[in-house]
Amino acid sequence: MRIAVLDDDPAQADFVCATLSAAGHICHAFAEGRALVKQLRRQTFDLLVLDWNVPDMSGDEVLRWVRQSLSERLPVLFMTSRSRETDITSMLNTGADDYVVKPVPAGVLLARVGSLLRRAYHLNSVAAKEVFGEYEFDASAKQVQVKGTSVALTAKEFDLALLLFQHLSRPLSRAHILDVIWKQATEIPSRTMDTHVSMLRAKLGLRPENGYRLTPIYGYGYRLERIEKGDA
Repeated sequence: MRIAVLDDDPAQADFVCATLSAAGHICHAFAEGRALVKQLRRQTFDLLVLDWNVPDMSGDEVLRWVRQSLSERLPVLFMTSRSRETDITSMLNTGADDYVVKPVPAGVLLARVGSLLRRAYHLNSVAAKEVFGEYEFDASAKQVQVKGTSVALTAKEFDLALLLFQHLSRPLSRAHILDVIWKQATEIPSRTMDTHVSMLRAKLGLRPENGYRLTPIYGYGYRLERIEKGDA
């Protein structure tokens, strides 16, 4: 999962990112609230970890912006040294999904993050297969079946298809897709992602007549959505 961490303490930010990265997540650290908000306007994250006292735009202001400005329900973990009951209830009432007081042991951090992600995205780490209507994904074998018939996909095509189905109806930024699927710091050619999307549209029949629409969002990324055939 792709996680944004807001904390102006480099040591704390490094600890959080190292802990979550070791568990397989992709972390992006921000030292200033406005810098994080700027990126939230441009790209998608799966979860936010927010400190309270950071420069130029505090964590509580970022949280309020997220709840007022983003249409999706983005899970937010507040992680701060402020431990008064009034502070905790204030942030939970503002829209934080969980609140932990520093210092936070690595095991507790992983447990809280894992719990939030499971609740938000209905993840099941035990199940090897995920089913979305007529589409069945076998993650261990990297195979997909449509209406019981296997469809040959490359490893990257499989990963991209599963990511899109796991985030059905949610716009995903190109940066999000690059991080999760290609996992490389340097930019891949723009057409590489577009070609993979085009291949998935053809191979999996992701078209309105089949109940799905996979569309580009200009200047942003892609969205896969389930539609009624009458709306095609």
